[in-house]
Amino acid sequence: MAVDEGNVRVDTWVWSVRLLKSRSMAASACRNGHVKVNGERVKPAQPIRLGDEVRVWHAGRERVVKVARLIRKRVGAPAAAECLIDHTPPPPPRVEVPMPPMRDRGAGRPTKRERRELDRLRGQD
Repeated sequence: MAVDEGNVRVDTWVWSVRLLKSRSMAASACRNGHVKVNGERVKPAQPIRLGDEVRVWHAGRERVVKVARLIRKRVGAPAAAECLIDHTPPPPPRVEVPMPPMRDRGAGRPTKRERRELDRLRGQD
């Protein structure tokens, strides 16, 4: 594992610990303001230090991690997990939504009676 004691760019570190898929994706996330270090938006070349809190907004979810080890090269998932302390809150529970009633293919338009039943099911009395 390539452990560094010097400066490590934030985009390189985010990519190395597998928070984002590619380094170019990490750099563009920094430029677009989706990466914050200690609560402040950063540029891709911003150096990070041990103990910094990094927030990455990606795929509709925010990841909150603390830097435990500085690395520059991408490593395997078990080694990457040792380089950060994950403080991400658990995702909200998924809400089960019942399937809407489906008509058989080729059955045509619903009759007036079927429409009333559908409206009753939807709560549109």
